[in-house]
Amino acid sequence: MNIKQRLISAAQRRGTAFPRMLAFLVAIIVMTMVVTFFVMTLLINIFERKQEARNPFYRVVELDDTTEDPALWGKNFPQQYDAYLRTVDQIRTKYGGNEAVQRTPTNVDPRSVLARSRLESDPRLRKIWAGYAFAVDFREERGHAYMLDDQTYTERQRVVKQPGTCMHCHASVYVPYKKLGNGDLIKGFEKMNRMPYFEARKLVTHPVACIDCHDPKNMQLRITRPGFLEGIRVYRESQGIRNYDVNTMATRQEMRSFVCGQCHVEYYFKGQEKRLTYPWFKGLQADQILAYYDETGFKDWAHSETGAPMLKVQHPEFETWKQGIHSRAGVACADCHMPYKRVGALKISDHHVSSPLLPGNITNACQTCHRVPESELKARAEAIQDRVFEMRNVAMDALVEFIGEIKAARIAGATDNQLMVPGKLQRKAQFLLDFVESENSMGFHAPQESERLLFLSLNYTRQGQKAIRALGLALPAPTFGAMPAMLSSMEKR
Repeated sequence: MNIKQRLISAAQRRGTAFPRMLAFLVAIIVMTMVVTFFVMTLLINIFERKQEARNPFYRVVELDDTTEDPALWGKNFPQQYDAYLRTVDQIRTKYGGNEAVQRTPTNVDPRSVLARSRLESDPRLRKIWAGYAFAVDFREERGHAYMLDDQTYTERQRVVKQPGTCMHCHASVYVPYKKLGNGDLIKGFEKMNRMPYFEARKLVTHPVACIDCHDPKNMQLRITRPGFLEGIRVYRESQGIRNYDVNTMATRQEMRSFVCGQCHVEYYFKGQEKRLTYPWFKGLQADQILAYYDETGFKDWAHSETGAPMLKVQHPEFETWKQGIHSRAGVACADCHMPYKRVGALKISDHHVSSPLLPGNITNACQTCHRVPESELKARAEAIQDRVFEMRNVAMDALVEFIGEIKAARIAGATDNQLMVPGKLQRKAQFLLDFVESENSMGFHAPQESERLLFLSLNYTRQGQKAIRALGLALPAPTFGAMPAMLSSMEKR
């Protein structure tokens, strides 16, 4: 092939390759544009999500440290507010909650529904609380929506003049405290404690509200109840931690229990000023609290049948949870009673505060950690509660019998001095039993601890009965025998 032919052949090859090269370059450009488009879309999406994270709600109204009405918060947080409103629900589990009991409203008590009376379902409670207001009216627990009205209209108000201290756990008090103290939370708290109940009642409007647990500036959890602010500092000091400030030193996960512990605790009214005090000076366990009460000589009342100096436990869910396996594992109150849920594209904490054992709750509350069927989880929880309930009944039978023996000994001529030791043992036995009875999980929050307390209660009762018999008095045989037959109906609660 001569030079001319070679040049023609090369030109032909270049002419064929050029369109292919052009097509290749066009394809690269198109692919680059597509990739660039998707990368830009992704970056824009990430930027938008970051902006949403900074402000994850539509600011319809401005909230500040005086915004008390939950309905105003609900304009910015409608999903949470809708769930909060559902705390009016009256649904029960096997050992908690209640069905609504219809009643005719009156001028004195405008409520049209009540929770079921615990005194009617278990008359033994009247015996152990004889002489105290709880022997007149004590009902099943209801949702947060009822916490203020149920305290206001309880029949206990007829038999005892309660102080304004009660508002600490039954109302939204952060704003009223600040107003009463001219901006000073603690001074307002101290002033309301000293007020008669119905004078203080005029100063509050809502049950627990958003502002009691959230900072309106950034929605962070915070502690607003002075009782807990002081109580947790005392408890930390007992552990060797000085100058503990819960709002700056607690972790977020701790705060998801501490905000509940503001009210779900044991407490007492200290001194003439009726200062609400959490008895955590020696620790959070029931016998540590009892030791503190014994050391200070505090009593709630004298038992009307035995004269013994008695203590009434309130609702020590926080202290009991603290002794249980869930607390040790870092599980907060909110993880079970306010679990995260999906509402559309949002993940929120369920503000319908309720039992994890209610229908539909186990999935969010329990199965996040426990990968077993709902029916199995419910059966496990109820098996624990059944065992605690059985032990509670045995301890209560023994305590009621013991009270009858002290009463009989007094009638037979025993002196106050002779009955001092039995009275102290009644106080101990009853306090530890009541710690389990008044805690709203029937032992589930800390099964082994609850069973330990019932065992100790039974042992104090046994010691007290031995002390009575050592007096050598001619006592009638115990009359407590018909009560166990009642338990079959109680188990249908």
